[in-house]
Amino acid sequence: MTSMRSHRQKISNQIAAGNMGRLADETLKAAVANHGFWGGDWAEIFDILRSLPMEERRRLAHALVERFDSLGSEPEARQRVLTLLGIIARDLPDDFFLPTERLAELESLGARHSFWHATRLDLLAEAELATGRQLAPPVVAVLRRTALVAYRAEHLVELVKKLTTPVLNVGEAWADHAMEQLTGSDDDPWHDLLVHALTATASKPSAKWDKQAQALIDTIGPDRVRETALSWLALVGRPRTIPLERQTYDPDINNAYDPYNANALRGLAWLLSLLPPHPDTARALGALVETSLKKVAGIGPRNPKVANAGVIALSRVDSEAALAELARLATRVTYKNTAKLLDGALEARATALGLSREEIEELAVPAYGLTEVGRALHRFGDVTALIEVHGSKSVLSWRNAAGKEVKSVPAAVKRDHADDLKELKAAAKDIDKMLSAQAERLDRQFLARRTWAYDAWRERYVDHPLVGTLARRLVWTVDGRPVGFADGELRTLTDDPVATGSEVGLWHPVGREPAEVVAWRDWLERHEITQPFKQAHREVYLLTDAERATGTYSNRFAAHVLRQHQFNSLAAIRGWRNKLRLCVDDSAPPASRELSQWGLRAEYWIEGDGEEYGEDTTESGSYLRLRTDQVRFYPMDAPENSAHCYGGEYSMWLRDGQDPVEPLALADIPPLVLSEVLRDVDLFVGVASVGNDPTWQDGGPGGRFQEYWSGYSFGELSQSAETRRALLDRLIPRLAIADRCTLEGRFLHVKGERHTYKIHLGSGNILMTPNDQYLCIVPKSAPASPQTGYLPYEGDRTLAVILSKAMMLAKDTEITDPTILSQL
Repeated sequence: MTSMRSHRQKISNQIAAGNMGRLADETLKAAVANHGFWGGDWAEIFDILRSLPMEERRRLAHALVERFDSLGSEPEARQRVLTLLGIIARDLPDDFFLPTERLAELESLGARHSFWHATRLDLLAEAELATGRQLAPPVVAVLRRTALVAYRAEHLVELVKKLTTPVLNVGEAWADHAMEQLTGSDDDPWHDLLVHALTATASKPSAKWDKQAQALIDTIGPDRVRETALSWLALVGRPRTIPLERQTYDPDINNAYDPYNANALRGLAWLLSLLPPHPDTARALGALVETSLKKVAGIGPRNPKVANAGVIALSRVDSEAALAELARLATRVTYKNTAKLLDGALEARATALGLSREEIEELAVPAYGLTEVGRALHRFGDVTALIEVHGSKSVLSWRNAAGKEVKSVPAAVKRDHADDLKELKAAAKDIDKMLSAQAERLDRQFLARRTWAYDAWRERYVDHPLVGTLARRLVWTVDGRPVGFADGELRTLTDDPVATGSEVGLWHPVGREPAEVVAWRDWLERHEITQPFKQAHREVYLLTDAERATGTYSNRFAAHVLRQHQFNSLAAIRGWRNKLRLCVDDSAPPASRELSQWGLRAEYWIEGDGEEYGEDTTESGSYLRLRTDQVRFYPMDAPENSAHCYGGEYSMWLRDGQDPVEPLALADIPPLVLSEVLRDVDLFVGVASVGNDPTWQDGGPGGRFQEYWSGYSFGELSQSAETRRALLDRLIPRLAIADRCTLEGRFLHVKGERHTYKIHLGSGNILMTPNDQYLCIVPKSAPASPQTGYLPYEGDRTLAVILSKAMMLAKDTEITDPTILSQL
């Protein structure tokens, strides 16, 4: 503060002396000293200058203009002069104080997301408004965005209140489209609707808000509101129409929502919930939730408040489609607060209907027009559309009036049945989304300890038009007897039909004799049933001697290096809670999964790797990689462990006199729980390990991961890789390249014309003969499934990569990729 007081005194001295040139110099020196930030006590200098008589301010303004011309192209110095002119000359009767330069500065300002309010760049806007001219829409937008995050900046908030046009911030596709539809008249109801939507700043709508919204809906008409609002929401998340300049260390602002417009999106979601129920509304709200939770670099989820508004809106719509969206989102959403809202909405709906949460999720799955399991016929005049579920996707085919199959939609359907065609295509997309969600829900049922009454199970699972396409590809137990579905009936291992029963459960290989597990694999293969996820081929993780020796923890998946963000996403999908590690002085709990049905909590101990900002971290400071440690189990209500993000020992955080709780003995953990938790952790390592990256042969940054990469890429197989090996042993004889393939230990050997190649069954990385030279082949992000015929389960990406590489390398003389050829 001594510096500020010194500058204030010098400025006061020059004012007393009446020397405006010296005063201009001292004022600019103060601006240099505070780096152009006029907040806090520095605002006193503004007050002094503002209180000068008009004639003295005019003379000072002229002195500042003279100095502006001598500054050359120094942008910060020129900006300081313009800011000072804004406070000194804004109410002077003339506008000769650098108006062109001020406009140029405002134009530059409009390309930014926001600015530090203490720089008082709002004074440039006020000076421009004082001339009677309007601000450009991008400038209005940056002022609004800044006002939303400014602390104790009443001057800026008051200025923004005056900026009523445009009604939304420009630069987002949906907002631009919405404003194109405004008439500009004083009584435009769409303008009033958007203004009201912008007031949606609370966590949920009030009765007063709803009443005003309903009046606007009644004025326009519910159908028009729905059709128009949905056309706006369809553009949410599209690339910005006016890209913003991204400063150093800024988050990815061009993929984030405009925070001012985000309030309008919340209001539109609430408003849609007041309309008569419609399937399109439910779809649009569900899509808004997912789009709003899409992660953006440096920010995280785009806008959880908008996502939450979408959930609240769906919970207020009393329709099958809205309930289905809530149930689907509950299986997909991992952001904690939104997931909590979804849980609450489903619990409330279940309570209202007198059902359990699990039952409401089952009953919420619609048929989407399917009239039998996985199939429906739709007639459009003389044309027939057949929609069928193949695996995890819907397939739409067409037959013309003559009954001949055609590749594309007949012109008559497009012309005469446009609305019905639109609904059919939307239903096909809904089916694909719901199949994925239901497969994930079923995969989580192994630890849910669920059983069903036989008749209810048939209705909700095996005979359900959509869920049946998944349930009929799984193995169940009926009154303890394992059964599968084939040839239109439930059947035992010996294909005896099972027509009735009392209690049904989901079969799991834990606790089953190996002969039974193998027999069910053979049964699935005999009936050519591809399971939606691993069940008969599911890995079983039994307690090892090493784990009996350690007693309370498993080191089976310790000492790995994982990509943090990929691990975090996988953990969330599998129902684990995890906090991203930042390279800061902070602590974090381990990744954990609560198993409420068992009263247990599983923990996977992890820590951030490295200490070089920018090399070991993202621009926002989160670690790129993690190192892994122990897996432990505790009672679910045990105090939480935590450790420093940099690493170090975990310790239990005790509150309010809590006593420490010891970890549970692994031998006391139910075998099913132990197996499923370790399977999750194996998945995390198998997918997120840097050892899977074929480009890391050099060991990554500084080569410090060379030893780990080599050991993982070509080392011992994990349980999931052993399962993959067992499958390949059965699969290879059926391949077109069978005579060129052999399984030896950890590798699939493929004989080409140039070399023999060894593909590791865990990582998919490759060595070449004669000297085990490394061959780098980077797979596509979504490799196409090779033509291998029957596969017993879906979802093993590494298996697809291995088979794709094998097919290519067996014909290595036909390879044309120069990057690969240069290594052969």
